[in-house]
Amino acid sequence: MTRRHVTVVGAGPAGLAAAEAALSAGARVTLIDSADQPGGQYHRMLPEAYGAARPEVLHHGWKAFDRRRRRVLAHPRCAWWAETSVWALERPDPEQPGVPRVHVLRGPADGGERRRTTLDPDALVLAVGAHDRVLPFPGWELPGVFTAGAAQALAKGERVVVGDRVVVAGTGPFLLPVAASLLEAGSQVLGVLEANTPGTVARGWSRRPWQLAAQAGKTGELAEYTALLLRHRVPYRAGRTVIEARGDGRVEEVVTARLRADWSVVPGSEHTIAVDAACVTHGFSPQLELPVAAGCALRGTPGGEFVDVDDDQATSCPGVYAAGEITGIAGAPAARAEGALAGWLAADGDPDAPALRHLRRSRDQGRAFAERLARAHPIGTAWPAWLRPETVVCRCEEADYASLCRAAADRASAAARVAKLETRAGLGPCQARICGPTVAELNARLSGEPADRPVEGLPAPAPHRRPIAQPIRLGELAAAPDPSPEDPTSHHR
Repeated sequence: MTRRHVTVVGAGPAGLAAAEAALSAGARVTLIDSADQPGGQYHRMLPEAYGAARPEVLHHGWKAFDRRRRRVLAHPRCAWWAETSVWALERPDPEQPGVPRVHVLRGPADGGERRRTTLDPDALVLAVGAHDRVLPFPGWELPGVFTAGAAQALAKGERVVVGDRVVVAGTGPFLLPVAASLLEAGSQVLGVLEANTPGTVARGWSRRPWQLAAQAGKTGELAEYTALLLRHRVPYRAGRTVIEARGDGRVEEVVTARLRADWSVVPGSEHTIAVDAACVTHGFSPQLELPVAAGCALRGTPGGEFVDVDDDQATSCPGVYAAGEITGIAGAPAARAEGALAGWLAADGDPDAPALRHLRRSRDQGRAFAERLARAHPIGTAWPAWLRPETVVCRCEEADYASLCRAAADRASAAARVAKLETRAGLGPCQARICGPTVAELNARLSGEPADRPVEGLPAPAPHRRPIAQPIRLGELAAAPDPSPEDPTSHHR
């Protein structure tokens, strides 16, 4: 009997649930992640050297996750490919959409002997997650200014504190677990600053309050974080954020200010705080390189672009499913429901299985939560007023706001592709993963042209369109690839 082969990219809550469901449906599964352990950011695990630490204290739902992790990794039909990057997806024929060939690099990202190979699965589940979005402000390029996700990863995954005196700022409930991780690791958190006003947050969360009954688990998490902040006497301020970082060679102080609902600064409300680290996040950007490479359609929302999926988590590309934060920022429970649904159906499981009703209900509740989250914690339209001509917008290439303004003022260089070449914003090592959405938004505002204005003969410009999704060395590209395994599970681990 030839079993259906499902490849799952990403081993966070969504990917791990997809792998477990696909195995339950009888498929062979190859589970791929760039980390050395499953869990993603939500269940980031300590190295073995920290084995004495109690992970259940640090992670909500740890025991259930640990049981799922052990079941999946020990399953005889599962191949766990750790420290593996998908650097490209190759469609069989641009005119004939189908399951793409998966090009992978196996080995640590900083290693010198990574092996290149390919997979040709019967179905593909993409659960690659998202990363912090940070809006630029004067001084954000200084050492000591971290994305909130990076600070949490260091605290949860390595017990490394980013600083002794830290401010956590931005928008969204993610600020709370970041502050909790820093406190647990030993930092002094001087304040948690939510940029949206109390009125904006209250209106977003209080609309249709009966829907919050389905999110009892999140209410419990909120209560735990609130109690922790109170215990450590950490102030929480809504309607205030960091608008500038200052320091000689590294951050030494930050300037905070009170904001109006549109994020314009209230004059005279500025306040300076001495710090040695600042952790900032303004929401999340889904990692869309692989979905775009596969040919998946995207949908626009007030919170940005996400992969468009149907009721079965199927994308517009036949045989390709998506789950987790690339379909919407809705939290780990919703990601697990989406992943389980995607994995089961990708493995050709019974579409009428009774358990799917519960999964779809959980998924739909998660989508409603995502909409509420976007309303309660939007990005205000007036944030560019924080910028000065010398403010760095693209940190890789040190392109400043003045260069973007000059390019936008000249109609000949206002088009997105020309502006990118003229300012070099987005041409650095991150390839616009961090600054891309911000540069596109600023360019559209300054030039008055839509960010995706088409050019004849070329696809619409988009920061997520990358034929090479992850960095690959020229030597690795030139070397002969390993043979594609007919049955990846025969090379278990």
